[in-house]
Amino acid sequence: MNIGYLKQSTEYSIHDFDDTNSLAENGLFQLSSQLGLNKDIDWADSDWSKLSGGEKLKISLANIWASKPELLILDEPTNHLDLQGFEWLIDELKTFKGAVIIISHDRYFLDRTVAEIIEIEDGSTKLYKGNYSSYRQEKESLYEIQLHQYEIQQKHKQQIEQQMANLKNWSEKAHRDSTKQGSASERRQIGFKEYHRVKAKKMDNQIKSKMKRLNQELEKNEVTAPKEEAKVRFEFQDRRKKGKRILEARELSKSFGSRCLFKESHFYMNHGERMALLGPNGSGKTTLIKILLGEETATSGDVWISESIRIGYLSQDVSDLPPVKTALEYTGLTDRESIGRARTIFANIGLPEEKLKIPIIHLSLGERTRVKLVMMLLTEIDLLILDEPTNHLDLASRESLEKTLLNFQGSIMVVSHDVYFQEKISNKLLLIENGKISRKEYGMKEFNNHDSSPIAGSKEKEEQLMVLQNEINAIIGRLSFMAKGEPGYEQLDKDLAELLRRKRNLS
Repeated sequence: MNIGYLKQSTEYSIHDFDDTNSLAENGLFQLSSQLGLNKDIDWADSDWSKLSGGEKLKISLANIWASKPELLILDEPTNHLDLQGFEWLIDELKTFKGAVIIISHDRYFLDRTVAEIIEIEDGSTKLYKGNYSSYRQEKESLYEIQLHQYEIQQKHKQQIEQQMANLKNWSEKAHRDSTKQGSASERRQIGFKEYHRVKAKKMDNQIKSKMKRLNQELEKNEVTAPKEEAKVRFEFQDRRKKGKRILEARELSKSFGSRCLFKESHFYMNHGERMALLGPNGSGKTTLIKILLGEETATSGDVWISESIRIGYLSQDVSDLPPVKTALEYTGLTDRESIGRARTIFANIGLPEEKLKIPIIHLSLGERTRVKLVMMLLTEIDLLILDEPTNHLDLASRESLEKTLLNFQGSIMVVSHDVYFQEKISNKLLLIENGKISRKEYGMKEFNNHDSSPIAGSKEKEEQLMVLQNEINAIIGRLSFMAKGEPGYEQLDKDLAELLRRKRNLS
């Protein structure tokens, strides 16, 4: 059987694609173009290393499809994917004739692609029919039913325990009566003690028999308390007051050889703003972040960053953590009080004590992301720069992170392909389009609901495509907060299908 396996990490090397002649015959390059990867690749190590995570993922997907697999195993396939790649993957999965196994925390993607969900919990598996929304609805219904049964059982248990307590009191009273001296007249009566002794023994036998039946009834009707889903808590340090403007770029340009990412761009960021950084795969989002962090130099222009701010950076790559250290060792903390606080944060974020004792190399990608987040939580940060922060995080962690970032008093710059995450977080945009970086005075939600494309393309076709994409993003965002079957869901799904059809016709 030919199995196509997409790894969760984008750490593919050029050697995974050595046989380029064979791949060309199988349509790799045509598929790459359909995914939105239109640049020329000379398949040299130096060129490959300059590709973004999204571009590497697209080539990996195209490589898998070109191999014509019978079974697909996709581990977090939408991490790093832009909208064009996202829609291509959904369309391909709908027409794929083989079997597909998907590991994903992308709720909207699962709603549109799967017919069954296997949940792994506490070492056992459970099969749910339907998509993600159906799974959530059934799981919540099962929880409510089990909770109701448990509450009824607990009331019945209390009644039985009260009966058993009464029986025990009667038995103890009978034994006390059997040892009483009694009055003078009672003592003169022959067999006074013997009467109460026999009565107590008889009561004992009756009580033991009743308690045995009651215990059997408890065991027979025992209902396990339903397990609540884990709640993950994030909490950043309180902020100190800062000046209004925290960074500004002037005439900023960046090129790699003959390839220009952006040029002569000007933008700024103020304290307290939550800015989404948008642009297609390979447009230079991660490169811009590296320039802001001082890890990359601009080709021309300059960036001013306030000396009074502290920057916390969460990269999309979790392979840069020290593999042989434990999570606690990685924090570098030595005093007992700080270590205790770190342990509490690790527990709140979903990393129990046993996970803190093993080398980081044995942690999952999601657990490694949590380790990075804890390092940021332990530090007083003024500007959070987050590159795909929801990658590898489970659903509870994603939702908790959203709430925490909304309460964060500092500034945030975030790169994410998670549409509703961007809509909830951002109140400003930084757009990379047509080789320019521009600041917009609205967030992702307003961007998606804009009357017309906020970026004027060089051609009418590009403008139409951008408008369609905005409308698609808006519907995706609305659908992600709805369950299948809710009023309006079916109409929105039809509208989305029509917009996608129009976009394909224009592409």
